[in-house]
Amino acid sequence: MSGLFSKILVANRGEIAIRIMRAARELGIRTVAVYSDADKDAAHVAYADEAYPIGPAPSTLSYLHIPNIINAAVQTGAEAIHPGYGFLAENHHFAAVCKTWGLVFIGPPPDAIEQMGVKSQARAVMKAAGVPVLPGTEAGWDSPEEARRLAEAVGFPLLVKAAFGGGGRGIRVVESPADLADAVERARREAESAFGRGDLYLERYLKDPRHIEIQVLADAHGQVVALGERESSIQRRRQKILEEAPSVAVDPELRRRMSEAAVRAARAVGYSGAGTLEFLLDPASGEFYFMEMNTRIQVEHAVTEMVTGVDIVKEQIRVAAGEPLGIRQEDVTLNGWSLECRINAEDPEQGFRPSPGRIITWEEPGGPWVRVDSGVVASMEVQPFYDSLLAKVVTWGRDRTEAVARMRRALGEFRIEGVKTTLELQRAILEDPDFVAGRIHTNFLAQRVAGA
Repeated sequence: MSGLFSKILVANRGEIAIRIMRAARELGIRTVAVYSDADKDAAHVAYADEAYPIGPAPSTLSYLHIPNIINAAVQTGAEAIHPGYGFLAENHHFAAVCKTWGLVFIGPPPDAIEQMGVKSQARAVMKAAGVPVLPGTEAGWDSPEEARRLAEAVGFPLLVKAAFGGGGRGIRVVESPADLADAVERARREAESAFGRGDLYLERYLKDPRHIEIQVLADAHGQVVALGERESSIQRRRQKILEEAPSVAVDPELRRRMSEAAVRAARAVGYSGAGTLEFLLDPASGEFYFMEMNTRIQVEHAVTEMVTGVDIVKEQIRVAAGEPLGIRQEDVTLNGWSLECRINAEDPEQGFRPSPGRIITWEEPGGPWVRVDSGVVASMEVQPFYDSLLAKVVTWGRDRTEAVARMRRALGEFRIEGVKTTLELQRAILEDPDFVAGRIHTNFLAQRVAGA
């Protein structure tokens, strides 16, 4: 049995809830699932040691309803709460409430979440820590005239970005001064709708950059370790589609520089737990720039686990219990190559429209070095209330060529019937000559697929 926690509550659903529960089970920790009315028959509910209802289907009344989550933890005797990703994972208020109730939040301190949650503030913190940032503003403006003056100083093209939130919302590309006012208004409306705050800032826009991120782990004893890079350049409207580790664009020297910057960033905010520093890599200059820090486990953490052999979720749990990291920087080595394809219940031929409905056939691929993280079983109803992610297919190979070949084989074995999915899109990406050659960037998909 584990000496960490005896029981944790997982404040999430789907594949990430099961992923966390699997790690907990290996550590000898009992788990509590929470579920909305729509999820009473969901796979994560069946997998947990016990389950507790938290409200109606809409997430605002269940998975985002803090009093219901806390009540579930108290009633079931859980000692800690793991938020997964999404929902309450980056809510500093939730992290603080957990502490108030004597519950351990399996994540970073509330102050670190808050500092990194305001992107304009995060820029200022990173600059002070010596982490490269793109030219831009650290604050908003009081008038259209001031916005124009600031924009001219930043230079065009630029991005108008929401200071709060994430997921690619509240962002507009501005090619020229004439487009600024409309972009500001659209970004502000979208930010207010998505995050309840319309605060904006400006940042230089890079044409066709690569999206490179560094996974970090930190404990409460001052240790911070970087686990190498992931490439997440293949995106749809800034939502990641396919990830890999390592990146064809990162050599050992660049990896060292980016890793050192990521460690400085984590130290600057007193970080503990698992986090990711996201950077843009300029293909023209070879320089990298801070974009944001995700203060949680990420969907794509699996590819880092595959090439490092480090169980990131277990490290999160151990660190939250006060233990030191189980790995040192000198122990980190990257072995082989790993890819992850996200399979969503969406129809790419209809502008990626969500495709809820009943799963009729669900046959996952298998074989050597194939990992499928999912929260789906045949006959399950895909709900319209939540994120459309069904599964993550992850492969490993001795090199990129083998990892890609293995992914092609795995996706060819995957059978899903009853809802539209992104399976065929992923297969097409894997056959694209530019992808095969590693010539990818953040506009790769938009240049090839209508509606992307």
